Amino acid sequence: MILPKVSAPNLEPSVTNIFHLHPNQSWVSLGRADPEEELSLTFALRQQNVERLSELVQAVSDPSSPQYGKYLTLENVADLVRPSPLTLRTVQKWLLAAGARKCHSVITQDFLTCWLSIRQAELLLPGAEFHHYVGGPTETHVVRSPHPYQLPQALAPHVDFVGGLHRFPPTSSLRQRPEPQVTGTVGLHLGVTPSVIRKRYNLTSQDVGSGTSNNSQACAQFLEQYFHDSDLAQFMRLFGGNFAHQASVARVVGQQGRGRAGIEASLDVQYLMSAGANISTWVYSSPGRHEGQEPFLQWLMLLSNESALPHVHTVSYGDDEDSLSSAYIQRVNTELMKAAARGLTLLFASGDSGAGCWSVSGRHQFRPTFPASSPYVTTVGGTSFQEPFLITNEIVDYISGGGFSNVFPRPSYQEEAVTKFLSSSPHLPPSSYFNASGRAYPDVAALSDGYWVVSNRVPIPWVSGTSASTPVFGGILSLINEHRILSGRPPLGFLNPRLYQQHGAGLFDVTRGCHESCLDEEVEGQGFCSGPGWDPVTGWGTPNFPALLKTLLNP
Repeated sequence: MILPKVSAPNLEPSVTNIFHLHPNQSWVSLGRADPEEELSLTFALRQQNVERLSELVQAVSDPSSPQYGKYLTLENVADLVRPSPLTLRTVQKWLLAAGARKCHSVITQDFLTCWLSIRQAELLLPGAEFHHYVGGPTETHVVRSPHPYQLPQALAPHVDFVGGLHRFPPTSSLRQRPEPQVTGTVGLHLGVTPSVIRKRYNLTSQDVGSGTSNNSQACAQFLEQYFHDSDLAQFMRLFGGNFAHQASVARVVGQQGRGRAGIEASLDVQYLMSAGANISTWVYSSPGRHEGQEPFLQWLMLLSNESALPHVHTVSYGDDEDSLSSAYIQRVNTELMKAAARGLTLLFASGDSGAGCWSVSGRHQFRPTFPASSPYVTTVGGTSFQEPFLITNEIVDYISGGGFSNVFPRPSYQEEAVTKFLSSSPHLPPSSYFNASGRAYPDVAALSDGYWVVSNRVPIPWVSGTSASTPVFGGILSLINEHRILSGRPPLGFLNPRLYQQHGAGLFDVTRGCHESCLDEEVEGQGFCSGPGWDPVTGWGTPNFPALLKTLLNP
């Protein structure tokens, strides 16, 4: 995109928008960056008609609406939310005057990514001061500002936030748990594999993609990790013998480096492609990125720049809500709304810290995570087998993330379910620990404990986390989309309004177990507990494929 030559607006600094770096103990500053060094910053431009977008999401996602399934195209979304001509002009003048180069926009025109020198960036955003940091499990190098920046007064109405200054790359919360002890081995399984998943969730060898529809699914990865095709091929040789499957990924979007494979990257791909078997699969991969980029933001921008996308996306990424600025969290929520309007099913892992815990003014509270807490995604919690080595009923996996948002109010679609839970749960934590009027999550769950994964040619057992349950649930929804597409119906789209209207029909209700939380005298490490119907630990429950297909096939 070429910026036109125009005069600069008034650039008096204002204190209306101040954004802070969230302190992160695992990242160490290496000192100031060279002023002539280049970095890329992403400018989130103020959108129009966000309220109208919200109404349209409701209309296309609610089975009782005449608009149900009549999704918007990316071009429809762009026409609706595109920033005003004044916003586009003002931001372009500002960036041009600052010396920004190589600016790229997206189809919706609401993001602009530009290259600047550190010197230019610090002049552009008063208060910012760029440092090199190193941290994370792979000793990643990033450039960030430890100080807040201010937007000039003339720009405050036109820019939601500037990305590439404050958020550090995420790290994985996957765990490898010790192997449970067992005596006698008759009829036992030795960890979760595709055949265990398919048996528990009642998938037959015929429940695979037809290979004839234009159905597709995707997983997105934001860690410094790669998956290897050779690992996927070996995984399918070991565990994919009794169902038709694809042994390679159809498309990789982004950089696939040549580094060692990561367990989480391997897990996502292997279980999405074995639950959603024989369905074309994309991987969004962001390693090898420039030091200034934020991988999650890059993914959101890719969604706004591609007309034809997979119908189901599974994402194992989250941040503590309290670590994110209000401007950032609200804007990302709008991006998730844009995806819902287009009929994309976005599944996010609920997190691996139970209800979470943090201290506010000396008092403990539970700690919700985002985007799990967004009202526009379907959030997936985690379960374990009641008997660790038998394919039996499921109980809560104590790490399963869940709770109530401190940012987003409870959406209307879950009003009845959450009210019922709050009035009937015999084990509610004290009300000071959570915001009972917030968006409650997760919405559904699947097994998250004791998976086998192949990484760097080595089969690894007992891998656990909601990073495992999320692609499994996603793959199962892709199989349902396959039936819908072949019978001339639109894909499922944003699932929650339908899921809650149908009171979790087609899911196994998980009614036993509690997840973890604050270790203090008042709650003693216990968060919420599951019970009949919806709960903020396992949602409505885990998939029973034939019943779920029946309930989601029509209309």
